[in-house]
Amino acid sequence: MKVKEVAQIINDKAPFQYAESYDNSSLQIGDPERDVTGILCSLDCTEAIIAEADQTGCNLIVCHHPVLFKGVKKLTGNTFVERTVIKALQKDIAVIAAHTNLDNYNYGVNDIICEKLQLINRRILLPKKNILEKVIVFCPHEQAGDVKTAMFKAGAGSIGNYDYCSFNTIGQGTFRAGKDTNPHVGNQHELHTENETKIEVLVEQHLVKQVMLAMFRAHPYEEVAYDRIPLLNEHQNVGSGMFAETEEPVEAKTFLKQIKSKLKTDLVRHTAIHKPTVQKIAVCGGAGSFLLQEAIHQNADVFITGDYKYHDFFDADRKIIIADPGHYESEQFTPELLQRLLQEKIHTFAVRISEVNTNPISYL
Repeated sequence: MKVKEVAQIINDKAPFQYAESYDNSSLQIGDPERDVTGILCSLDCTEAIIAEADQTGCNLIVCHHPVLFKGVKKLTGNTFVERTVIKALQKDIAVIAAHTNLDNYNYGVNDIICEKLQLINRRILLPKKNILEKVIVFCPHEQAGDVKTAMFKAGAGSIGNYDYCSFNTIGQGTFRAGKDTNPHVGNQHELHTENETKIEVLVEQHLVKQVMLAMFRAHPYEEVAYDRIPLLNEHQNVGSGMFAETEEPVEAKTFLKQIKSKLKTDLVRHTAIHKPTVQKIAVCGGAGSFLLQEAIHQNADVFITGDYKYHDFFDADRKIIIADPGHYESEQFTPELLQRLLQEKIHTFAVRISEVNTNPISYL
C-alpha cells in the first residue's frame, strides 16, 4: 500500500474537503507514491514522534494536529517545527494530518469522547451547510435502474443513516438528433419523443465528480441532460461538536468527577454548578468556545471543551456548566480513533498507537 492510498482511506471516511478553511490537513511531508512499511498514529507530530516511528519501523505518521500549520519560510532547525520536518525528511518518514476534517466527521474526535464518557443519542451539534448538491438526470425508463445503481455505488443518495435514496418522476422527453450524431433511440433530423425517468439524488460535494462519471458511463445517451443544484441544506453527519446524553440524570458534581476520571486529567476547570443534576451534554474536542451559544440554544446542561479563556467563562451566565478538562486531555483518544479507522482497511502491516505523551502542559 502506498502513502496516497492511506490518505485515501482517511478521505473516504473523513473527507479532507470538510476541513476548515484555516486548516492544513492531508499529506504534509513525503512522497505519495512511497510504499508504506508501518503506520504510527499520534495526536501531534514532534521530534520524539519521528524518532519513535523510526525505531518501530514505521515510515508513515498519521497525526491529528498538523506539524505544518503556519507558514514556514526556512528550514534551519531553529524551531521545533523546522527540526521535526528536517528529521522526517532525513529519516524518509511521511506525515499525514487529519485535523478538522476528523473533528467534523460524525464518528470522529467528538464521538470517541462521548464513547469514553458513555454518552448516548449522539448527533452533530452544529451541522455544516453548503456541502450538498442535488444531481438531476433524465434517462430512458429501461436504463433508469442501471443509471441509479451506478450513481448509488459511486456515493450518491445517502441521507443520514439511509442510502440508495432517490426521487423519480415519469415523463416524456423530446429531442431531434442532428448531423454527425448516433442517437440511442430515434433517427437523425426527426423529432423523437421518449418515455423517460427524472432521477433526483443528493450528493456530497467531494463525491460529485465520481458520481457524475459513473452516471455518464451508465447512461445510454450521447448527450446526457442533467442538472447540478447547490443546496443550503445542513448535512446532519458533518459539522462541529456533538450533542449527547447520559442514560439517566446524573448529579452535576458526580458528572464532573466522571469527566476527570474518564478523560484522565489532573483537573477540570468549570463554571458554577447552578443545577443539581445534568443529562444533556455538548462536547467539542480541542478548542470549542465558538460553540457555546449553540450548546446553550440546544439546552445542554454541560459543555465540555478545552482551551477556555478566563473572561469567556463568564459567558456561561448560569445557563450552562462549562467544563474544561484541557486541550490534550479532550483529544487524547484520537490516535486510537485513527488506528480503528485505518485497521478497517489495512491488514498487511502494523498500525501502531504512539506511546509518546506530547502534552506540552504539566501540572503540580
